[in-house]
Formats: sequence, structure tokens, C-alpha cells
Amino acid sequence: MGDLISTHLDEAKREIITARTGELMGEFGRLYEQQYAVALFNKMRFDIEGGGGPQNQLLHRKVPLKNKSIFSGALFQYLEENKKWRNRFLFIPDSYNINYYENKQAHDRGLHPKGTINCAGYRVLTSMEEYLELLNTSLPGVKAKVGSSPFLKCATQFPLILWHPYACHYYFCVVTEKEQQKWNAVFQDCVRHTNNGLPEECKVQTPTFTDAVRLYRQAHGHYGTWEMMCGTPPQILANLVMETLLPEMRDLITPKLKGKMHEKQRNWMLISDAVYGLVQSQTQAQYEAVVQSCEAGRPPLETTIRTDMDQIITSKEHVTSKIRTLVLPKAEKLLKVSIQPYISSILDALMEPTSRGFFEVRDLFFRELVDMSKNLLNDGNKEKLGEHMEKISMLAFHPVKMQSCYEKVETLSLEGLQQRFDVSSPSVFVQRAQILMREQMDDAVYTFEQLLHQSLEGKEQEDFCKTIQRCQDRVVKKFDYDSSTVRKKFFREALLQIFIPYMLKQLTPSCSAELPRFQELIFEDFSRFILVENISEEVVLHTVMKDIMMAVKEAAVQRRHNLYRDSIVLTNSDPNLHLLGENPPIDWAEEYGEGLEELDGENTGDPEVQKRRRMKQVVSMIHIEGNASVLPNESCLEVPAVDNIPEEETEVRSDTSLSQKSEKQVPNGTKEDVNKNAVDDKPPTNRSILKEEESTTERSLQGTESMSAIDCAIQEIEKAVQEVEHEVRTQKTAESSSSKEETAAEEVKPISNCEEGARLNPADTNKDTTSSTEKPSDSPVREMEAVTPSDQQENHITASTQDSHTENSIAPSQHDDRGFQSPTNEAAEEEHQAGKEECNDSETGEDAGKGESAHMDHQ
Repeated sequence: MGDLISTHLDEAKREIITARTGELMGEFGRLYEQQYAVALFNKMRFDIEGGGGPQNQLLHRKVPLKNKSIFSGALFQYLEENKKWRNRFLFIPDSYNINYYENKQAHDRGLHPKGTINCAGYRVLTSMEEYLELLNTSLPGVKAKVGSSPFLKCATQFPLILWHPYACHYYFCVVTEKEQQKWNAVFQDCVRHTNNGLPEECKVQTPTFTDAVRLYRQAHGHYGTWEMMCGTPPQILANLVMETLLPEMRDLITPKLKGKMHEKQRNWMLISDAVYGLVQSQTQAQYEAVVQSCEAGRPPLETTIRTDMDQIITSKEHVTSKIRTLVLPKAEKLLKVSIQPYISSILDALMEPTSRGFFEVRDLFFRELVDMSKNLLNDGNKEKLGEHMEKISMLAFHPVKMQSCYEKVETLSLEGLQQRFDVSSPSVFVQRAQILMREQMDDAVYTFEQLLHQSLEGKEQEDFCKTIQRCQDRVVKKFDYDSSTVRKKFFREALLQIFIPYMLKQLTPSCSAELPRFQELIFEDFSRFILVENISEEVVLHTVMKDIMMAVKEAAVQRRHNLYRDSIVLTNSDPNLHLLGENPPIDWAEEYGEGLEELDGENTGDPEVQKRRRMKQVVSMIHIEGNASVLPNESCLEVPAVDNIPEEETEVRSDTSLSQKSEKQVPNGTKEDVNKNAVDDKPPTNRSILKEEESTTERSLQGTESMSAIDCAIQEIEKAVQEVEHEVRTQKTAESSSSKEETAAEEVKPISNCEEGARLNPADTNKDTTSSTEKPSDSPVREMEAVTPSDQQENHITASTQDSHTENSIAPSQHDDRGFQSPTNEAAEEEHQAGKEECNDSETGEDAGKGESAHMDHQ
């Protein structure tokens, strides 16, 4: 690969790369310096005057992912250097950069990763067809033979590909579709987070950068949204350079590429990645120099603004009135003809999927709290509460759980409007809505944490469910209000992003030539803070903003999608709540749980390694040892098992507890049906083989016994059933005047069922008396462990027969909707279990002749 890069990227081409990057950064630097002074003035004016508007009701977490990691696990990666698939361990920290290691032990020892992937600008693909379709667009117009061998032969049927228009591509694959869905959700979350690389906290640098990029693209005829406006500022500038540099380099290099079409595409991808790396390193250095220069000149600018704030505002308003007379008539005419007819339809297209996404966030938050209340209803203590809250606290950053919310917004479509208003793709709006949804979820969770912690502070054991319910109701009301506020703001910003570029593109040819003459109206001392180009855009923005505000307000008045009216402003509705936002973050595991336990009994060692081991992970992973498959042509590689990546740890625990409850609540005869899959999947062990041999020996001995033992068992079963029925009738005050025919029918039915079960499985009627009395509950389990494939059908028939017997004699335990067993059913189940044990005890150890005579009497 090094020879390929050095051959095609010689010194002459590197000089071209440096020259094109320098030209763009020089022009961008001038725009950045101009917009920096304007942004600084706007920020200081906003601090003095204030923006007004509704106040958020939910609290905001300052550092949400402190000491947290997102995801980790093993999958397969395709390596370009040896063209083979290798097992890799991926670890995703709170920065959302993907670090991949040789194995998990390398990560645990604190070794440097094999590589790190910054996902800004990438797309996650889950099929080779989609990837090849994008790959074929990388070299337009290049003619070459199409090879018979595929470009990339995936080792499994479930690939995961990270595609970038300029950087190198990464190929992964997993074994099952369930794993593919989980890793896809994680990768999508990494892309979503890294694309949002411009910090909103920077009130000067961020608007300065975005305005400078927008003005640069408009100067070169590019209006409208831009998909590659993603990542950190150096990455965005590198994407800006590659827009014009890549076609030039393609024309120079592709004629010299040799081989078939797939080989040319692969080589061009490697060359493009090398060019992108060079450009990004240069933009990084030059951008930092521009920012440092502006920051160095900030103090004198702030002094001037503080001294002459009133004069600057007066001068700006005067110039704005003059420019408005020029721009406003043309803007209103364009607005009436080309914008107003489409406002309502575009707003509807935005509101439907976005509101469904926010409603799903609300439902997910509600469901998680309801599940926690159910789990704490019977066995609730502070340790359990701390365990559940530790997981809920990171709900907003759980990509697998939040995926259902994100998918609702992905249906957003603006078909028919993209060409008219120069909207390249709705993905810009989709990702913005998804980020707002995640912020709303985290605000709701954080507010609930603070309220619950305040309610439990200084109190002993109490009813957790009532406390959770009270806090939940308060948070849901605040969430509804904040959700309406956030969505309305998002709708307004999205409509502006669609309409403003279109209007500027239409008005620039007629207005731009006359704007320089207004610069003479500005005092020289204030010329750095007042720019005629910015004022012209503000006039256009205010023109279309009136109609946008009216459309959103009308939707709120009609209560469409649960939007609140602007008149409903909750200011200082809960002042004490905002005081809780100043409290330190709550460590639920440390305060209510058992705290951090030492891992593997190690108290010493590298503190960084210990910190990494103790780092809590948002998405739980369970690795099952010894259950691996093998890739084709790679016999030494271990593939993760199907269940290596569960939904989350709580689901695994809940499934285990439910299976244990079902084993206890269902009669022994039906236990085999409940856990049949688990028994079939269980690998044979030495213990099961010995028990199988013992059961075979017992069957051979029992086959020679006479039918007298069966008849004896029938006699004792009849007596036991009569005793159980007598106890049930006395406890429940059953009617004593029932007819003899009904009594006889109730007695004959269980007798026939028990007789049929005894005949189908004669081995059960002649067990050792001591073993059945000492461990009555272990006998069904041992029998299931010793089941052979030839006897599964017979045992299934026996289980179904016993199941029908239990349904006819005594009703099985019932469960209510909340998943908790009622006391009445527990009492009935204990009586039935006691009667069944007496029946099992009485089946063995009786005299054969006595049983035969009793059977003759019964006949």
C-alpha cells in the first residue's frame, strides 16, 4: 500500500494539495475574522438584553457520560494488508471514537489500540449490494473490465460497513442478525454523535465558524444544506477542500491506475484516504492559527463593544432601515409566489415523524419506570433501587433501547421539494431531531434522578412505588412542555434552513451589486461589528420568519401533535427544582448499592488499568466462553456466539427469574414442556450419561414386574385424590349437598388420567422409596437430564397427560397482569403440591397382592 501511495502521490501532486488547501484556508480565514467580531458583538448584546422566551422545565446534566463507556464486544474485521478476516475487540468510550484491539486482553492490559475510527461523515451499511452501489460512483467515467471475483467476499451473511466519500472504508461482520442489529445501532450512534462536533456552548466560535463556511460556499455558488457539515471544524474544512480537490486529483491519477475495475476502485479508495489525511492535517494547523489570532485580539474588541454598545446598535438600525427599502419589496414578492404555498406542506412533513419520535421517547421513559416499579413491588430495597437507577440514569445513551425512537424520525421525507429548495438530503434534519430527542430523554432522566433522590434522602424503608409514581408524574408533565418547546424551535429552524438559502440564491443577483454603497453609512470604528451582507440576510430572514411563526403557532393552537400554545409559558413554576441542578451527580451504585467491588481480587496495579476495568458500560455485554464457531478458511478464529450480545443485562436476568418462577409454579409433570428447548440444547455431561445408563437399567428391571404394582398405585392415587378434595372442600366451604353422581365423576376423571399416565411411563411407578421421600423435587430434573432422544416422545406424552390431570383436579397458579402471584393461588398450589407428593410417596413400597385385591374391589 505504501508503494501505491508513493507512486501516485508524488511531490508534484502533494504541492497541488498544499496549494489548494492554502487557497481555501486563506479565503476562509478572512471570512472568519470578519464574522468573529460580529459574533462577539451579538453574544455580548444578548448577555445584556437577554433573549426571553419560555424557560425549560427539566434539568440539564452538565457532564452526562463521566466515567462511562458506551459499548464493547468482539466481531470480525477485514484487513486490507493481508486481505483476511481477523477477530477484533472493539471498545467505544464516551468520545464515541471506535478503538479496536487485537483481543480483549490487550484492552484490559491498557495497550494502545490497533486503530481508532472517528465516525464523522461515515454511513453505516448492512448489505454488500448497497456498498457496491456507492462504490461504483467513486470513479465515474472510468472504463475497465469487470472482474469475475467479487470486490470483497464477506465471511458471514451479516456485514457492517463504514463508508465515507473521502476516507478509507472499514469492513466488519458478525455471526447473527441480532448481533448485526445491535452493532448497527451502536455504529449509528457513533456517527450521530461525532457528526455533531460543533459545541453549542461556544457562543462565539461556533456561530463564527458556521457563518464563515456558509458565506464561503455561497460565494462559490453552493446554497442550501450540506451533508458534509459534520465533525470538528478541521474535518469540516477538509471536506470543503475535498469538494473541489478530489475531482482534480481523480483526473490526474485514475488514467494511471491499472487492473480491473474492482482493483482500480480499491486503489483509488486508498489514495483518496491518503489525500484526505494530508488535507486534514493542514486544515487542522491553519485553523488553529486563525482561531488563536482572533482570540488574541478579543480583549480590545470587548472593550470597544462595552464602551460604544449604544452607538453601535443605533448605527446598525439606521443601516438596516436603508437596506430594508432595497431588499424588502423583492423579498416579499418572492415569498408570496414561491414560499408561502409550501410552508404548510413542509411543516406537516416535518411534524409527523418528529412528533412520533418524541412520543416514543416519552413512552420508553414511562415503560422503564413502570418496569422498575414492578420489580420493586414485592422485593424492594435500596440496593435493588440503586441497581435499577444506575441503569436508567444512562437510558438516553443506550443506543439499542433508543433505536426505536430514532427509527420513527428516519421516515422523514421531503420528496418533491429537494430540487426546488436545494435540499440535498433530509439526513441533516433527521440527525438534528435525533440529537434533540436524546437530550430530552437525558433531561427527563436527570430530573427524575434528582427528584427521587430528594424524596428518599434521610428516610428509612418506605413504599418505593408510590414515591416513584409521584416523581414520574411531575417529570412527565415537564417533559410534555419541554418537548413542545423544543419541537417548535426545531420546526422553525428547519424551515429557515430550507427557505433562506433559496431566497438568497434568487435575490443575490439583483441586490448584491447595490449593497457596497451602504457601507459608507457605517462609522469606521464600528465597521468591524456591522456588515452589510449580514444585515441583508437578516432582512430576508425576518421577512420569511413571520409566515413561519404563524404556521407553527396555528399548529399549536389546534393542539396538533400535542404542541402547546406560546401563551402557555411556565416561568419559575418550580423554582426549588432548579436548585437541585446544582447538586453533584448521583452515584446510585455507590450510595444505594454495595459500591464498587474489586475485580478479580486485585487491589494494586496500574491505576489507569483499574480505572478502565471499573468504567461502567452503558450497554451491557455478556461473553460466553467455549461457544464459538469457525469462519471459512480461518480455523484459528473464534466467532462470537449467538447470545454474546443480549439486549441488556436486565433482560437476561428477568428471563432467568421468569423461568425459575415458572418451574416453581407449574406442576412437575409439565416442567419438561416449559424447559424443553433448554434441555435439548444442553450438551451431554458425564453425570447425564451415568444417569441415562441407570435409567436404562431401571427400565429393563421394571419391565419384568407384574401389573400388580400398577394396580396398587392406582388404589393409592385414588385415596390421595380423595383426601386432597376433602381438604379443599372444607377450606373453601364447598357445597355439601353435591350429588353422588358428580362426586363419582370427579373421582373417576383423575383416576383415569393417573392410570393412563402410569401406563405410559411404568418407570415412574416403581422408584426407590428413600430417594423419592428425601428429594421429591429433584426427581423430575434428574429424569429430564437422562432423557434420550428415543424417549423424548414418550416423556412428552406423559407430560401432556399429567398436565391435563392437573387442570382437571386443581386449577394451576394464576398470575395477574403485573406479573405477581396472588396469595390465594399460592395457597392452592401448596395444597396441590402436598397432595401430589403424598401420591408419589404412596406409589412405591406397597404390597403387590394387596394392591391387586384392592383393584379387584374397585372393579
